[in-house]
Amino acid sequence: MSTCTLSRRGSEAPASPIRALAEVARDAANRGITVHGLNIGQPDIPTPPQMLQAYRDFHDEVLAYAPSDGFPDLREALAAWYTNGGGVHRPIEADDIVVTTGGSEALLFAIACVADPGDEILVCEPYYTNYWGFSHMLGVEVAPVTLSADDGFKVHPDRIEAAITGKTRALVLPTPGNPTGTVLTADELARIAAICAERDIFFICDEVYRDFVYDMPAGTRAASLLDQPIADEYAIIIDSVSKRYSACGARMGWLVTRNSEVREAALRFGQARLSPATVDQHAVKAALSTPESWFREVNAEYQSRRNTLVEGLRGIGLDVPMPEGAFYLAIPLPVDDAEAFCHWLVSEFQLDGETVCLAPLNGFYRTEGLGCNEVRMAYCVKEEVLRSCVRILDAAIKAWKIR
Repeated sequence: MSTCTLSRRGSEAPASPIRALAEVARDAANRGITVHGLNIGQPDIPTPPQMLQAYRDFHDEVLAYAPSDGFPDLREALAAWYTNGGGVHRPIEADDIVVTTGGSEALLFAIACVADPGDEILVCEPYYTNYWGFSHMLGVEVAPVTLSADDGFKVHPDRIEAAITGKTRALVLPTPGNPTGTVLTADELARIAAICAERDIFFICDEVYRDFVYDMPAGTRAASLLDQPIADEYAIIIDSVSKRYSACGARMGWLVTRNSEVREAALRFGQARLSPATVDQHAVKAALSTPESWFREVNAEYQSRRNTLVEGLRGIGLDVPMPEGAFYLAIPLPVDDAEAFCHWLVSEFQLDGETVCLAPLNGFYRTEGLGCNEVRMAYCVKEEVLRSCVRILDAAIKAWKIR
């Protein structure tokens, strides 16, 4: 038997609570159960035809490396998109952008650029789980600022400021939020950016869901940190095609910063992994021509789905905050152990041959003991499916209590 052992980094790597039940769900499906997956934010909206056509039109005889920071014409197109269609009012240059293998790699590069092993990043919990996953990989600690469902997971700038210590190197914060759906206003972004500048820490703003904001005039996008001049030397933006263009499988994202030192460091990390995918970059450039009408239809569809799910859950007696953006709900359930409930729901429970896969929320918290009765639900399925999921969840909660 081998005496080789894993590194502590490897043996203690956190498992994803989003995908934790994937194998259990497959087993249920193999038994003939229809499993409605509300655990993963995989949009079912068709990818724009412009993007798919670009794949079909690629006919290069050699599938060659791309530049490590992405093709110049794509970076130029992305820079133009921000100010011409992306709702950003201050110019972005192509040299401010590093194209990455998904928004995930942009996040990894951003944290690696600004924090050393033993340093801390601040997050607002519940947070997107990969903030911790990548931090662990880099030996960086995660310090949480706890949000509450009681006020709709509102982000309080004063709590962020109070949590900054001598070990803090960056704040990592999404808007709109995953898993909370919280959307920061331009004023809130300005206040938080000013705090980061005053305390000399970086602000890594995850803007992957900027296109998805609700109860606002058509065409509205969430405010961007790129429009805050005070943040120019401190701001690092994470962005991606995954949700915006319903293209999660393209694995294309980018990092945006006006800080040339951060950009050069991210480029060096990019050189170590050689290059982002060649064909997918051509598809991203084509996707940038997607008409605004497409986004308006998609946004209206998600808003309708949100309303259907929230109204349904409230109708079965659950206390559900109304998310302002993205396509997730973070909600408490009347169960003592949401992780055990979610496992049982997929492995043992069914209603007329159907069940629901949810993501237990305890893995979205860094503070021990929080989120034990909470789950995340992604409303990336059609409204009739969401209505079925509410009925299944209602029956499951009742059965759980008397089992």
